[in-house]
Amino acid sequence: MKRTKISLVALLILTVVGCAPEKKDDTLNVEVYETSEGGNKLTRITEFTDVDSAAVVTIRPEQTFQTITGFGGSFTESSAYLLNKLSKKNRDTILQAYFAEDGARYSLTRTHIASCDFSLNNYTYAPVAGDMDLEHFSIDEDREDLIPMIKDAQAISKDGFHIIASPWSSPPWMKDNKAYVGGKLLPEYYDTFALYFSKYLDAYKAEGIDIWGLTPENEPHGNGNNWESMHFTPEEETDFVQNHLGPKLEADGKGHVNILGYDQNRGGLKEWVDEMFKDEASSKYFAGTAIHWYESTYEVFPETLQYAHQKAPEKYIIETEGCIDSEIPMWQDDAWYWKKEATDWGYDWAKPENKYLHPKYAPVNRYARDIIGCLNNWVDGWVDWNMVLDRQGGPNWFENWCLAPVIVDPDADEVYFTPLYYTMAHFSKYIRPGAEVIGVENGADAIIVTAAQNPDGSIAVVVFNEEKKAQNFSLTLNDKHINLKIDGQALQTIVIPKA
Repeated sequence: MKRTKISLVALLILTVVGCAPEKKDDTLNVEVYETSEGGNKLTRITEFTDVDSAAVVTIRPEQTFQTITGFGGSFTESSAYLLNKLSKKNRDTILQAYFAEDGARYSLTRTHIASCDFSLNNYTYAPVAGDMDLEHFSIDEDREDLIPMIKDAQAISKDGFHIIASPWSSPPWMKDNKAYVGGKLLPEYYDTFALYFSKYLDAYKAEGIDIWGLTPENEPHGNGNNWESMHFTPEEETDFVQNHLGPKLEADGKGHVNILGYDQNRGGLKEWVDEMFKDEASSKYFAGTAIHWYESTYEVFPETLQYAHQKAPEKYIIETEGCIDSEIPMWQDDAWYWKKEATDWGYDWAKPENKYLHPKYAPVNRYARDIIGCLNNWVDGWVDWNMVLDRQGGPNWFENWCLAPVIVDPDADEVYFTPLYYTMAHFSKYIRPGAEVIGVENGADAIIVTAAQNPDGSIAVVVFNEEKKAQNFSLTLNDKHINLKIDGQALQTIVIPKA
């Protein structure tokens, strides 16, 4: 019988190979997108640093917090009017950028019920005084601009989006001062104003537009009596919702529409949630709370947000409005949006003891820090104000100029996507409705971080570096990690696909 000869060296090699442990791949698989002062605009980063970093950011998916409702911006008459003045190509480009799958994928939006400061003039859907049954109710004012903008966005959006609607004022004849600006809703008109909401929901539904949520009043503390407004105390608004609006919507088969109370700055939130969620009866028709950031576009007020969550853990907390106000937009000047030159209303007008809440501060930083801070303190939705404004920061009948992520020059048919557009997209595009905010242990002092796990199992980690110097950090999930670098003055979204 023939024998096969195996050399001693070959036998040793086979033995060593057979006994060697399988090499473990502990590299975390990620996709990284960055927007930066240096010029990145949601740019895919593919080269990662090999330098180890003592700064470790650890993702804890076993720690779960609030469920995300969405991110987006607001449909206003001003924005819709401007879109109508652009070429069809540019109009479509803007709406695609906000709502398409390859755009920002906005999922939560807001609009105004009748006129607001970002309307071309004052108007109401019920102009006939004493019309208690609202027989003359009509949304015709919205048919030329606002409704087409919303319907075009609906046609583009694959997953759809929620809409929150808010009145800036009741019809003036229902108020004690009979004016659009200021004043209070007279108690004898509480039921008629509740009917006004119900008719609004029906009228928009007839246009193919379902309204997901309502707020009883935009900014019930008022706005200094400058543009459309109407004052409610916490007790008055809670009474209106508990005994009039809530029962009316329920009786009309609209009990599924989410009523969000308050709808003004976070600084006044505690007294409102104390009244709204005082007991089971007062809480019944409130789905949650709406907040704005104008108390300070620099300070997040985490203690106040934590308090509101603890008061009603099962209720929504949604930021329904924020923007860079009291500024005329810089045109085609990306660098300005990263500089600490922008002010807000409080820089000039806040009381001396509150001036520290209104410093000069970079617009991108305001958005990035605020959204991350909100997500880390139980806020489940964040809605920007106007989607589109012109180079003046309008049109606005009161000349209350503001910024928007997209600025247009309708006369020249030109469009400018500011860095604020890309900042919003870092959240709206990658953190989807139904995602759960999850735990993060941030060992990197120079950056701030938030994370959420999407319904498809992927994880989105948003990192913001406000410093001018680039930062290295190690991102860790379970037993895997990757060393990353974020540029100075940059925002990153790191997507971890489902394992």
